Amino acid sequence: MQPPRRRLPTALVRGGLVLAAGWTAALNTAAVAGGSFATAGSAAAVATSAALLVPRVPWWAPPAVAAAAAGWFGWPFLFLLVIAVVDLAGRRRVAWAVGLGVAALALSAVVGGPATLWVPQQFGSPLVLVLGIVVGLWSGSRRRLITALEQQVTQRDVERGLREEQARASERARIAAEMHDVLAHRLSLIALHTGVLEATSNSLPPKVAERAALLRTASTEALDDLRSVLTVLREPDPTEVEPPTTGDLDELVAAARAAGQEVRLVVTGEAALVPAAHRLAVHRVVREGLTNVRKHAGGATSAVEVTYGPPLTTATVRSPLRSGSASPAADPGFGIVGLRERVHAVGGTLDVGARHGEWVLGLHLPTPEHRSAPGTGAVVR
Repeated sequence: MQPPRRRLPTALVRGGLVLAAGWTAALNTAAVAGGSFATAGSAAAVATSAALLVPRVPWWAPPAVAAAAAGWFGWPFLFLLVIAVVDLAGRRRVAWAVGLGVAALALSAVVGGPATLWVPQQFGSPLVLVLGIVVGLWSGSRRRLITALEQQVTQRDVERGLREEQARASERARIAAEMHDVLAHRLSLIALHTGVLEATSNSLPPKVAERAALLRTASTEALDDLRSVLTVLREPDPTEVEPPTTGDLDELVAAARAAGQEVRLVVTGEAALVPAAHRLAVHRVVREGLTNVRKHAGGATSAVEVTYGPPLTTATVRSPLRSGSASPAADPGFGIVGLRERVHAVGGTLDVGARHGEWVLGLHLPTPEHRSAPGTGAVVR
């Protein structure tokens, strides 16, 4: 890709044109006066050029000076007047541009002389002034169009960033909701069993009974703390949060097949032997992959391969890319943004894109050794 060409700033180009037109006006005025620069025309050329170049002056002052100089001294100041007219037209002050042009032509006709604006040809100067107005209108419209397009691009970048952040926040809220239910179930079991021990504390040694009561209190408090902390991460509107899932791939694939999708599922290992966060991440990857295939490549056969660790828990969704049809890899949307947030939160990596004529969505999660047991072979469902 070639680097973009650098364009000269508009103000620099305009300044060069003003200096060239001012120098030309001084030379032509001197030629009309017999070759002497010590004339009122030369001073007017300097004054008009300065008025057009000096910033922070009233907008009407430079065009008025240029019109007066062109009307009095004639055609040597025509290009300076054209620059002033272009400036007015570019700012949508067309009436002023027309009025000053007509005033300069009328003044030149009254003053007369060898350098009158009517000398080159009868309609030459009016046509040049009209051309200046047209050029000014075009350049002003183009400048406003470019500014509007730049603002639209900036606004779209900001909106996309906000949507991506919203997708990440929504995914964190789903993680909080799911982990709340998973951990709450296990803490409830701990509290239940320690409660049973506490109820039979008369038959237990005093130290064991004391530890059981402490454990029950700690598990109950931990459950309350978990609820209070994770509830903060939920969506403001609870109806927008998807219900937690148990990570059952069979139910997910059955629902996809019921919707008309062709899905081949291959599972290796035991889901119960990996952390709950890993099972939920696998479920989300498979669900997102099947959803994208259904949306962008309806009718395509999907291959889902899941392996529960160690050393890795992996999940891959593949579907063939069709020529002439939109692929899920073309515009994965913000679902992939939220999914990547979830995978990174549990220390994994996500692979999305076209591979060897297939669209691939892949997950890789390191799995602790102590969570595993002798694995089972691959099961095709």
